[in-house]
Amino acid sequence: MDTIQSPVTQSFATGPARAHLRRLAAGTLMPGFTGIAVPVWILEAYDAGLAAVCLYGTNVASPVQLRELCAGLRAHSPNTLIAVDEEGGDVTRLHYLTGSTQPGNAVLGRLDDIELTAASASAIGHELAGLGINLNLAPDADVNSAPDNPVIGVRSFGAEPDLVARHTAAWIRGLEDAGVASCAKHFPGHGDTTADSHLALPRVTADAATLDARELVPFRALVAARGATVMTSHILVEALDPDHPATFSSRILQDLLRRDMGFDGVIITDALDMAGASAQTGVPEAAVRALMAGADLLCLGSETGPALFEQTLTAITDAVEEGRLPMERLADAVARTAALSSRFPAASAAEIQEAAIRGQLGLPGQPQPGGVPADPKALDGERIAEAFEVSEAAQRWLAREEPVAIVQVETGSNFAVGRVPWGPAATTSAVVHEGEVPDGARVAVVGRGLDAEHPLWTVFARLRAEGHAVIAVECGWPRGGADIVTYGASLTVSQALTALLNGSKKPELG
Repeated sequence: MDTIQSPVTQSFATGPARAHLRRLAAGTLMPGFTGIAVPVWILEAYDAGLAAVCLYGTNVASPVQLRELCAGLRAHSPNTLIAVDEEGGDVTRLHYLTGSTQPGNAVLGRLDDIELTAASASAIGHELAGLGINLNLAPDADVNSAPDNPVIGVRSFGAEPDLVARHTAAWIRGLEDAGVASCAKHFPGHGDTTADSHLALPRVTADAATLDARELVPFRALVAARGATVMTSHILVEALDPDHPATFSSRILQDLLRRDMGFDGVIITDALDMAGASAQTGVPEAAVRALMAGADLLCLGSETGPALFEQTLTAITDAVEEGRLPMERLADAVARTAALSSRFPAASAAEIQEAAIRGQLGLPGQPQPGGVPADPKALDGERIAEAFEVSEAAQRWLAREEPVAIVQVETGSNFAVGRVPWGPAATTSAVVHEGEVPDGARVAVVGRGLDAEHPLWTVFARLRAEGHAVIAVECGWPRGGADIVTYGASLTVSQALTALLNGSKKPELG
């Protein structure tokens, strides 16, 4: 395994007692790292008790490179946690370069077939297990009650609590039956927000009765399903704790989640480098506060680095020595996280390589690790297209005979999604620029997040003024005005959309 040489060496001993505390502190941390090779400081941290490492899209250069990276981590640390944020749909890390081979939660919720949802999660789980990854920071269990939510949207199964709950439970079952720990997020619910916690601290102003009947319903399903872990949200929920964001609230994590709801698994924080967590305090202090509140495993973020890791270790150790963080709380967090690793043992480095040789990494068109075949018909394009909303105007457009031109208007993505290929442009070279639309063509203008200010509407108006038959396609959560809504932009959803626009499938009105 290639490694990045680092001049930084960790001084993991300044006396036996403090060295023991530092090892315990490391047992609560889950850093990321930059680059496509494992840095030396990560390997040293594993040797000094590190609980987990989280992989991100920027750590992926190719399937072969990812396999080698995971095998190298497993060779060095066979019994700890390797985590990834593989929701399927728009949020993917394994398929960051191409787009996910799964449709994503909103499409699954629209189809409302829990066995299909479990099968999608199982396919993801087998792919992760074949790479030695034993913790997946998914599913998203938020009820997307705010249509203009900038960070949840199609990551959610829907806007109806009971639907989200049954699909959350099915997704957990499918993933964990494949041998990978799940992580339902973002407790106590990020769906009723109009700010992105990567950038700010969102506030939820719903009353306690509304939260109980809406936000908390899927998390009760998580508890009933005995899901392995839950992720906290960096949001201020005024009815539950008006003074502390959920990640730093013992009232939310200890009193509500553990005592009242009966959750006994591992509590994982969302990334502490997000503005909603650490803009005011910095990551090291945020880590201390999260442990004090009841979190067990601390996600530090994608660009942790050895300096920040050392600062966080020191802050936790100092907090115990100063009496701010009880030793019992730290030890409890470490024990819970260690038990999670034991509950979900990972493939060894040799098994990862053997799976690759057998062609069982779960890549498209190949059987899943462990001999579980992929069902090519379970989520084919026609099935996915059943989830689309198609207006009467779009139905008439689809019935026309003129040649089809597809124009995709570039649209920014949120931090959770990152820079993943999306829409028809990810599936075909036939997408054209506005100025390249042939005379007489009918045009589908594709975008996502189509609010009133989106540049798609200007392109739409110009093309219509030129005499083209034009429809607008929303590849995200509907915000009004679009003729077709796909509820996602993953590779498979985009392939289904492209086939629909080109006449391969005529949907029912939706």
